[in-house]
Amino acid sequence: MERRREVMAVLPGLMLAMVLAMLDNMIVGTAMPRIVEELGGLTHLSWVVTAYVLGTTVSTPIWGKIGDLYGRKSIFMASIVIFMVGSVLCGMAGSSMMGGPADGMAELIAFRAVQGLGAGGLMVNAMAIIGDLVPPRERGQYQGIMAGVMSLAMIAGPLVGGFITDHLDWRWAFYVNLPVGAIALVLLAVKLKLPKHRTEARIDWLGAILLSVGITALVLITTWGGNEYDWGSPQILGLAALAVVTLAAFIPVERRAAEPIMPLQLFRNRNFTLISAVGFLLGFAMFGAINFLPLYQQTVQGASATNSGLLLLPMMGAAMVVSLFVGKAITNTGKYKVYPVVGGVVMALGMFLLSMMGVETPSWQTGVFIAVLGLGMGFLMQTTMLIAQNSVEQKDLGVSSSASTFFRSIGGSFGVSLFGAIFNNQLLSGLTEKFGAQTADKMVGGGGRMDAAALGQLPAQVRTGFLETLASAISGIFWWAILFAIVVPVLAAFIKEIPLRGGPAAQEEAKLQAAALD
Repeated sequence: MERRREVMAVLPGLMLAMVLAMLDNMIVGTAMPRIVEELGGLTHLSWVVTAYVLGTTVSTPIWGKIGDLYGRKSIFMASIVIFMVGSVLCGMAGSSMMGGPADGMAELIAFRAVQGLGAGGLMVNAMAIIGDLVPPRERGQYQGIMAGVMSLAMIAGPLVGGFITDHLDWRWAFYVNLPVGAIALVLLAVKLKLPKHRTEARIDWLGAILLSVGITALVLITTWGGNEYDWGSPQILGLAALAVVTLAAFIPVERRAAEPIMPLQLFRNRNFTLISAVGFLLGFAMFGAINFLPLYQQTVQGASATNSGLLLLPMMGAAMVVSLFVGKAITNTGKYKVYPVVGGVVMALGMFLLSMMGVETPSWQTGVFIAVLGLGMGFLMQTTMLIAQNSVEQKDLGVSSSASTFFRSIGGSFGVSLFGAIFNNQLLSGLTEKFGAQTADKMVGGGGRMDAAALGQLPAQVRTGFLETLASAISGIFWWAILFAIVVPVLAAFIKEIPLRGGPAAQEEAKLQAAALD
């Protein structure tokens, strides 16, 4: 009971911090068509997301290791402050205070990267703190609470984003983070009690730099390759060489480091390696693909920003219900292997259904397809972190949490970048085929703004051709996502079900091991 009271006292602050990152993604995703309309450049849409995800990805291992070495409370609160500063800067992008709208999109991309640097510490440290306070076997009962709050945030995000887009300035999509972050900071300062760490160990800065440079080079390859530059261009080949050199150098550096950013010995654990790969594919397929749903709903189906947020409710609701069920089931039975397998199959089915969308697809049918995807997400989201944490010793909890978050984030970064490049290529090539290169570039390139008002001014035949091409490009993204989603259940099938720490079987096994040592 004492531990439960302790956890429940700090849980609101932890949840608010996690809600910050999730609310931001959903709010900004819903508001993106309006942001692009004002700042210009439909082809820059994926970069606004890529910058945020990239900042999150490269900072996650660093946040996790710093938290392990110096204590999570102060590090966690610092990440919230950085996230809030980034939010303010994003809200100011393109304003007269920052030089005007001409530089607005470039500023927004840069400030989203700053925001992402703070977000990298939110999820990983929140999950690691929960891992410190609660053993895996008991974590299911809190997993349900966490899943419910996170799903509520995912539901509220599109609604808040839609309301802001329709009734307020889009800049409030970023400013809304400030009161939430402030409340989280106060709650954590008062309620969270964790031991302070003192260590002489140094952060593996060389490893962090090499990893960050290598990952950034890979994301730029997927973003620019075949879009900004030809795949065989000096720019892409140079980035490929940079990625190979830095990541190759990263391995020996990590082997020699006293406190490596990414301890390579963790990958000798089969479960950890498999669930890391599952997390990567989950982020790749899910975040890379659903990024385009608001664009489809608002542009092709003609929904308002608020209504497009409401249309995402089936996905969030399904994910919430399934997460609650899975959390309770894991607590009661201690079994978890089946859930990522089932989740991968259902997620792939959802991607297949979404790939069938076209100009004539009704909103209710899209809602059914999205709900199926949400079911798959519900089986996977919390389970991957639980398996990763249970696969390592307690002393490696922070590293395992950051690694799990890292691989999901890097998967999302690659997915958004690659799918964004595919989307741009398919859209531009389709419009060029229909209307010619000059008209196609005017529609979506060179700062073009193809908003609802501009669409309404087009001749009916041209408008229909544009919407057909856009819908085809978006549905094509989900076809690509299927290829990655179907690998998830295959990998999950090879996970070995190790008893969760804190459960009867695990306690008995620990007693036997202790007796054998005596």
